[in-house]
Formats: sequence, structure tokens, C-alpha cells
Amino acid sequence: MNADQDVSTILAAQDAGGAYPAGPGFSQYQQCWLRDGAFIAHALDLVGEHGSVARFHAWAARCLAPLGPYVQELRGRREAGEPITEFEFLPARFTLDGRWLKDGWPNFQLDGYGQWLWSLAGHLTATGQTVVPAALAPAVTVVVDYLEAFWNEPCYDSWEEHRSQLHTATLASIAAGLRDIVPLVGPELGARAARVHAAARAFIEAECVEGGAFVKYVRNPAVDASLLWLATPFDLVSPTDERMERTVARIESELLGGGLRRYRADTYYGGGEWVLLTAWLAWHKRRLGDDAGAARLLAWVDEQRGSDGALPEQVPGADCHPYFLDYWTTNWGPSAGPLLWSHAMVVAARVG
Repeated sequence: MNADQDVSTILAAQDAGGAYPAGPGFSQYQQCWLRDGAFIAHALDLVGEHGSVARFHAWAARCLAPLGPYVQELRGRREAGEPITEFEFLPARFTLDGRWLKDGWPNFQLDGYGQWLWSLAGHLTATGQTVVPAALAPAVTVVVDYLEAFWNEPCYDSWEEHRSQLHTATLASIAAGLRDIVPLVGPELGARAARVHAAARAFIEAECVEGGAFVKYVRNPAVDASLLWLATPFDLVSPTDERMERTVARIESELLGGGLRRYRADTYYGGGEWVLLTAWLAWHKRRLGDDAGAARLLAWVDEQRGSDGALPEQVPGADCHPYFLDYWTTNWGPSAGPLLWSHAMVVAARVG
């Protein structure tokens, strides 16, 4: 299947209001995550689908802008030393019509806010815009205000797990988004974004490297496939940085079967091999000039397609744990498919 067909799958699923539902046919993924949406939008920008991307960012801005007073309240409570419970932080996902669904989901995930800034900045640059449009500016201010206050707050990671940790991929997402938004906003907001970018980046350098490689989170030497993001696409380090090379070597050695697992101790749907992460590794290899390695990974991805070309979130690998595969399948049904993020990362791997 070529990238055009994956693009068509995403566009067909986009809601009229601009949101990209994470998994249109999956019971638990009917909302739009800022994280999924940001990467989907980036992939569509790569192939010139700027109209779709503009609608997504407008939708996100409509979700976020009204939260400005609430963010100021949270900042005031933090400055006063008052406790804030995890369900009071801003959500990782919204309903397709833009509501904050307070349903007990592990919503406190900071990575999506950095990723949205990063994706928006890339979209504006790709479409020749030199400043954040007035319609989007209030939402950008909300996000910068929020990340300035809470960038180093322990939260759930990109996999919605490990609430009490500081995650390298989350910090990288925040650092990249704040860095890229700086030239597109006014001097005061830009200066604040730049300061937090520098602090997050310094924290990664000081706390998220062990044995010459990046690690899953502070004081956990495990490797996680999301560490690819440090280089691809965030460019916080070069793909040829020695620490990145060691990290990728560990990812391939410890997590790669036919496809790529999230991390070694994963048990979600048995700890399967993720289509989007396999495509991500292919994207990284293409950036290094390893077209043959990328092609092998994308061939595996294509083997996972349904008869209609739909890509799932993950498939069981050779070391899949049968108990946990049965547990999640019984409770939620088969792994989500199509997963729009999977289709997006294949597009990025082929054309990015």
C-alpha cells in the first residue's frame, strides 16, 4: 500500500469539526488525543494536506482557549503550595466536539501539550506563516502558561502508565514544542517558552542518560521505543549522537521482533508489537540513510494490514504474554484497528 491510501484512511475518519478520532471503530478510542492528533497532523503536513491540518489545529484551539482561567487557577494553587489531584490537571484527550470528558481516564499527560505546540509550529512554517494566527494565539498562551508551571511534574507517560515518574519522551516533547513555538509568538511569551525549553533540555541531559544512552525515565535504566523521538522527529539530539546510537541499538536488541514493542515489561494486549513504532524506527533509519533497513520494517508493517488496508495498533509477537492478551481482548475486544496514528507514522516513514 502506498502513502496515498494511508492518507485517505485518515482523511475519511477526520471529524467534521477537525478532530482525528484515535481509533474510529474501537470502543475506548473514540476521543481525540492531543498526542495522536499532533503526529497525525504532522504526517499530513508532510504530504501537503494542509487544509485538514488547519482544521485540526483550529479544533484543538477551541478546546484549549477556554481553559485559560482554569490554568491560572492551577498556577495560583501551585504557587500557594496547595495540592492538586491528578484529575484536576488538563486532559490528554477531548471528545470530538471539544469537551473535557471527566470519566476517570489517566488523563494527566503533559507530552501532548508539547507535541501540539511542535506540530502547530511545523504547520505554520510549512504554510508560510511567521506568527501564530490570532484565532490560535489564546490557546498557545494557555499551553505555554500550563507547561511553564508544570513541565517537571511527574505524570503519566505517552503510554498512559507510570504516573509518578518523570519520563524522557515526555520531557523531550515539551522541550521540542516550546523551542519551536518561540519564533512564532511575541517576545514576552517567547522568552518564557525559551526558558522552560532550556530547563527541560538540561534536565534530560542531567537525569535521563545512563551508561551513555537515554533511558525510559529518571532512575529507570530500561529502554523505551518512544526514546526515538529525541532525534526523530524532535531533533533535540542528532540521529548520529553517540548516546542516540546506543539507545537505538538497545531498542533494536531488546524490543524488536518482527515489529517493535514499546518496552520490555509491557503487558498491554500481551505486550505486542506496535505498528506505529515499527514505522517510527523505519523513519529514523531513513533519516540515517538506511533505506534497506527502513524497507524491511515497512514490509512487516504492510503484512499487518487487514483486507481493507486498515492498520491496527499492535499485533501479538513471539514473546506476547497469553494471559494479558486474553485479558485485554476479553475486556475491550481485539486491538484497535484502524488506528489513525499507525497510518500517520507509515506516511511519515515513507515521505518524511
